[in-house]
Amino acid sequence: MAFDTLPVVEYPDPILRQVCEECDIKDKSLKKLAKQMAKTMYKNNGCGIAAPQVGVLKRIIVIDCDQEDGRQDPITLINPEILELKGELITEEEGCLSCPGISVPECRREYAVVKFTDFDGEDYIIEGDGLLGRCLQHEIDHLNGKTLFESAAPAARLKALRDYEIARAAGAKPGETSID
Repeated sequence: MAFDTLPVVEYPDPILRQVCEECDIKDKSLKKLAKQMAKTMYKNNGCGIAAPQVGVLKRIIVIDCDQEDGRQDPITLINPEILELKGELITEEEGCLSCPGISVPECRREYAVVKFTDFDGEDYIIEGDGLLGRCLQHEIDHLNGKTLFESAAPAARLKALRDYEIARAAGAKPGETSID
């Protein structure tokens, strides 16, 4: 069965500022949603996507930070919860499917430990640094109603909001991290 992509919700849509509700693991529609989210993420050259980014206020994210050689192996995390953040604070540019045309300097811990549930109701722990650690933190922020703008330092936030307005006016599309 082919799954359709979903439209990406873009900032300043208020759904992106809402806290998502826990998923009922018995909800059979979660698998279809996860497949549609993955297809949407890949279509827009993303490495992570959260349900509110496709208009669904549920605690579910899909990530794939290792897409070398065109290989796609998405991981679905249901009701993810950060257990621990450790390591140095590192500032790197981040893009977001819901904030097309820009990247924003974000300061995050270098290592994340996250507990999640799979479709069978089994609990797992995923740990990662680098892009995976950053992606986990970024997508879980979405579940808590935080976008790149709320996560950024005040001066970076003001610049990012100005840049975003310019990018939107120029017609930036999800997956684009600059309008150059």
